[in-house]
Amino acid sequence: MTGPTAARTTPGGLLVVTAVPAEAEAVRAGLPAPTPGRPGSGSGSGSGSGPGSGSGSGSGSRAGSGSPATPTGPAVTVVPVGVGPAVAGAATARLLALAEAAGRPYRAVVSAGIAGGFVGRVAVGGTVLATRSIAADLGAESPEGFIPVDELGMPPELLGGGSIVPADPELLAALLAALPWATVGAVLTVSTVTGTSAGTKSLADRHPDAVAEAMEGYGVAVAAAQAGLPFAELRTVSNPIGPRDRASWRLREAFAALTTAAAALT
Repeated sequence: MTGPTAARTTPGGLLVVTAVPAEAEAVRAGLPAPTPGRPGSGSGSGSGSGPGSGSGSGSGSRAGSGSPATPTGPAVTVVPVGVGPAVAGAATARLLALAEAAGRPYRAVVSAGIAGGFVGRVAVGGTVLATRSIAADLGAESPEGFIPVDELGMPPELLGGGSIVPADPELLAALLAALPWATVGAVLTVSTVTGTSAGTKSLADRHPDAVAEAMEGYGVAVAAAQAGLPFAELRTVSNPIGPRDRASWRLREAFAALTTAAAALT
């Protein structure tokens, strides 16, 4: 095994969270099928008691299977946790807490899914690895422009690490080694998807190293940081960031690229 799980092979393995089930299915399609005697890819479901109630399909219930002394689980567990940084962060935190309580703690977390890409920085259908996940709209507006929450004078302990969470260097390096064609740069997390020329220019000017925007990465990153776990964000681009135009979206290409990229997670 040479991918991100190689250096961190434990019973809990790698947790991959997506926003919606279609993204989760695209990721699972790129993972190797489980074989007898070998942990494989797990699946999670947002049904039942909420988005954090998924279980690894290759090893039964997360809380009840395996030996108490040497519990086992899938090498990669994929769970759709919901749309937006709040629900994604809360659901991820719940998954991490439940896994730890069951004696099968995860060792790393990846936020994966599709995203909008900045024109000229990444192509539609391209793959993106985040150097940093940035809460791009967390802060305050002012006559002088947007002020990030880090600059509002609050004590650092109230900011949960601030509006920027860097990717774990080792995990990012492993992903990049497996995905050498990926574009590397900051990925913005927004609660409102950008849909105007003015909004696009504002974000591009404020974040010259940003290559894409999505809606969950920062929330998932904070959950991982609170649990003391390595984090990375993997995205494939479905549309250019700019005036909202659903006719320009290329979901099929983005999902296909996500399936291809998922092989790097094993």
